[in-house]
Amino acid sequence: MNTLSVAAQQASPAPNVSFEFFPPKTDKMEAKLWESVARLSPMAPKFVSVTYGAGGSTRDRTQKTVAKIAQDTPLAPAAHLTCVGATKEEVLQVATDFWKAGVRHLVALRGDPPEGMGARFEQHPGGFRDSVDLIQGIRDYDIAPGARFEISVSCYPEPHPDSQGWDQDIAFLKAKQDAGADRAITQFFFEPDVYLNFLERARAGGVTMPIVPGIMLQPNFNGLARMAKVVQASVPQWLHDVYEGTEDDPEARELITANVATELCQKLSEQGVNDFHFYTLNRASLAISTCRLLGLKPKAISA
Repeated sequence: MNTLSVAAQQASPAPNVSFEFFPPKTDKMEAKLWESVARLSPMAPKFVSVTYGAGGSTRDRTQKTVAKIAQDTPLAPAAHLTCVGATKEEVLQVATDFWKAGVRHLVALRGDPPEGMGARFEQHPGGFRDSVDLIQGIRDYDIAPGARFEISVSCYPEPHPDSQGWDQDIAFLKAKQDAGADRAITQFFFEPDVYLNFLERARAGGVTMPIVPGIMLQPNFNGLARMAKVVQASVPQWLHDVYEGTEDDPEARELITANVATELCQKLSEQGVNDFHFYTLNRASLAISTCRLLGLKPKAISA
């Protein structure tokens, strides 16, 4: 891919989308979050997820945000739940609290250490060993009569910082599926072949659950490059080229970002992909622009 789409003329059905938010740290950020939630609701996402910070640093804010989405909006929230900094009993109590708040979907993750990604993960005394252990713990725990969470998990279409090779990575994703995961959501990437090659490896390794591509909506290229370096996502030269010289032109950056994301989704759609998970960074306008370019129109929201 080395050109930008400026319009989307879709022959294929409108895609299924989901959005990821992060919990607010200030009153101003909270106002922006709820504005984004309200503006994105008409796009009828399958679900919206809310992240944790490194080391579970935003756990309380995540819980409050997810509960409010479940109780006060028409959206289906998915709460991130990690193994970091808590015993099994404490983590499962959080899951129970989510269920009581009306949340029916968890994103089960090992989580990043308090020092951030790249630091060595240390199992908390009495805590879950990893995401497979966490998924199994959720499935085995009697949260409520008849209760069954939908569980999403993460996966890396390019080798992640802790990777010890594709065979092990795919085997670990298969173990998540076997423990009870319902779908996987990928780390962000920029070339369709990155996802398609990973999907082929996963299917060959026995992974049959849906693998939803994660699409990043970050118009600040320097910030995007830093994020990519941390998670070891490759940044193609053409992406450097299209953002070059836009440091003082935020409107151009947003236009580029929406078109880059749209073209990536279009190319994946041509290969039969119809579900996309957008990392919104709480930026509603970019997510709306991208969805519109993909042919997704807003729907009326019932009072």
